[in-house]
Amino acid sequence: MSTITTEQVKELRDSTGISVMQCKKALEEAGGDMEKAKVILRKKSGEIAAKKGDRTFKAGTVQSYAHSTGRVATIVELLCETDFVSGNEEFKALARDIAMHVTATNPKFLKKEDITEEARNTAKEVFMKEVEGKPKEMQDKILEGKLATYFGEMVLLNQPFIKNSEVTIEGLILAAVQKFGEKIEVGRFVRFAVLEQ
Repeated sequence: MSTITTEQVKELRDSTGISVMQCKKALEEAGGDMEKAKVILRKKSGEIAAKKGDRTFKAGTVQSYAHSTGRVATIVELLCETDFVSGNEEFKALARDIAMHVTATNPKFLKKEDITEEARNTAKEVFMKEVEGKPKEMQDKILEGKLATYFGEMVLLNQPFIKNSEVTIEGLILAAVQKFGEKIEVGRFVRFAVLEQ
């Protein structure tokens, strides 16, 4: 087994923001492989978030981002369990990053459960024309794939983060759960844009 150096732990900590002890354990489990350690940390963050699923939100922050043109801006509500975390500058920075992401990508829904039946039916009508002529037994599967791709791009939590396309917004939040040790969730967002005349 290879010895994990302080430099390796620092590098992993700097790239993930996760505690030194968790970074060291992940590197040990990965045999010193930095990329494997990142995968281990992502997996653990999902497990930690699942354990905190029944906790309640009692705090949070509202942060905003306005594009330099002054023509588009977003306000994001990021929820957490305690005032201790909500007052943390890194937590506020996370909310601002999500607001910047929303400003840039203009998602229509927060999570896939928010997709309305009306929106789903409208999209289905459009894509039905595209699957006509395909073998009958494949039409439903092709249609579901097209709908998943179409709506995947519109759901905030599914989108690749604009600052790091290797992680989704949901992955970013799961990493924050691991980092701060609390349940964290985007409560809501509102994007404003000046209408073109």
